[in-house]
Amino acid sequence: MKSLFLKKQGASPKNKVLDFLITYSELDYSLKEIAKFSEAGYSTVKLLVKKLVKDKWIIPTRKISKIKLYKLNVNNPEVKKFIEFYWEVIESEIGDKN
Repeated sequence: MKSLFLKKQGASPKNKVLDFLITYSELDYSLKEIAKFSEAGYSTVKLLVKKLVKDKWIIPTRKISKIKLYKLNVNNPEVKKFIEFYWEVIESEIGDKN
């Protein structure tokens, strides 16, 4: 089931990943988990995460054996603005339904 954000802004792989990471921002996740829960392809997620880490949108948090875990970088000003936009889109969609 698509979130209200994805319905309004489009279900691109990047939007799916960001939607998942914003919704479940309290934990960190492996590439495999991000791909599974965001419903984006693993290969695509692998490329996206590399770019998002480079742009400081997500950060590696720890390593378990050979597996790196990542989470949204909520301290990045761009990410903070995107999170505000994300919730505004959802609030707008909810308001339109009433």
